[in-house]
Amino acid sequence: MTTRSEALRLILDSVAPLPPRPTPLSEALGLVLAEAVVSPETVPPFTNSAMDGYAVRAADCAGASPSSPARLDVLADLPAGTVASLAVRGGTAIRIMTGAPLPAGADAVVPVEATEGEGDRVRVEAPVRPGGNVRLAGEDVREGDELLARGVVLSPAALGVLASVGLAEVPVHPRVRVAVLTTGDELVEASSKPGPGQIRDSNIRTMCGQASVFGATPVPIPRVPDTRDAVTAALARALGEADVVVTSGGISVGDYDFVKAVLAGLGARELFWKVRQKPGGPLGFWLLDGKPVFGVPGNTVAAMVCMEEYVRPALRKMMGHARLFRPEVTAVFEGTFRKSAPDGKVHLLRVRARREGGRLVVGPSGPQGSGILTSMLRSNALALVPADATSLATGDEVTVHLLEEPEDH
Repeated sequence: MTTRSEALRLILDSVAPLPPRPTPLSEALGLVLAEAVVSPETVPPFTNSAMDGYAVRAADCAGASPSSPARLDVLADLPAGTVASLAVRGGTAIRIMTGAPLPAGADAVVPVEATEGEGDRVRVEAPVRPGGNVRLAGEDVREGDELLARGVVLSPAALGVLASVGLAEVPVHPRVRVAVLTTGDELVEASSKPGPGQIRDSNIRTMCGQASVFGATPVPIPRVPDTRDAVTAALARALGEADVVVTSGGISVGDYDFVKAVLAGLGARELFWKVRQKPGGPLGFWLLDGKPVFGVPGNTVAAMVCMEEYVRPALRKMMGHARLFRPEVTAVFEGTFRKSAPDGKVHLLRVRARREGGRLVVGPSGPQGSGILTSMLRSNALALVPADATSLATGDEVTVHLLEEPEDH
């Protein structure tokens, strides 16, 4: 069997970022820029008022106070979106709204709170310095500035900056389309009442949900019966509709497990099958028509662990991310764990991590059977018990992957 590190290396060496494509800002949040962006414009494009008030000459308001106000003639009102037709001159002001262009002759804006209207005049009760409450043209962005470097993950602020300079679309690595297909005659919809020997299909929900959280686009394939023809047709459809295929179940060597055999018949190149870990040992990885195909176990916890530990880094690389892996830290174990027998496998325990006195403490989030989905619900980390270890006890140190933290390497 392949080790965890060997499996990850084989997967990541087999995938590359998807070719970039121009993408509207409305669809680009969280995607990775494929090239640096240089501003075609200056922002703000004109000097404007930073607040509602009066555009004035600062010298006219020098020494103004409530007991000794400056009185100025008001020439006009200037809403945002309009340009003044008059210039401010000595002893005058123009009432101005936030964002309106600063009129000629003015060099400051007095906030409306520091004024009192007197008919066609305004009483200014506080001084203002030259440039006060004014946003200068180009103080945010200059034409020709590099706005965003290649490889930046587009945040809401980044999208706003791009919009402010008139860039309605940007070149990014697109979201990976992930076809998810679950196999098994025993599976029924969540809305159905299972008959004898049947169970509801939770994997389609967890795996599509994980793909979405990973930043990809899930493409659920209708449930696949345990026949060779059905598996063949489903894989052909998945390859036609997606960049990556993930199958759940049907990957072992039983009489009704056809995924592995069908992939071989289609000419897929197997890079590995089975990993020295638990849960998730019966994990396979193939390349078919240049597309990655993951075969994950049918047990729901095993499927989720494989999606997190193997599929997620691959999808992130394909979407252009530089950081592929969750934080890996050392924690103190609390509780007991024992392997049923020395098996040479890394065990990934579902644990709950918490900070306590400057250290990270983890304990099992529930029973560790590969079908106990509630243990995933309660966990926020995976603890890795080494292949050569047989047990953990309170106080032991253990390597932990933090599932709710962003990638840091």
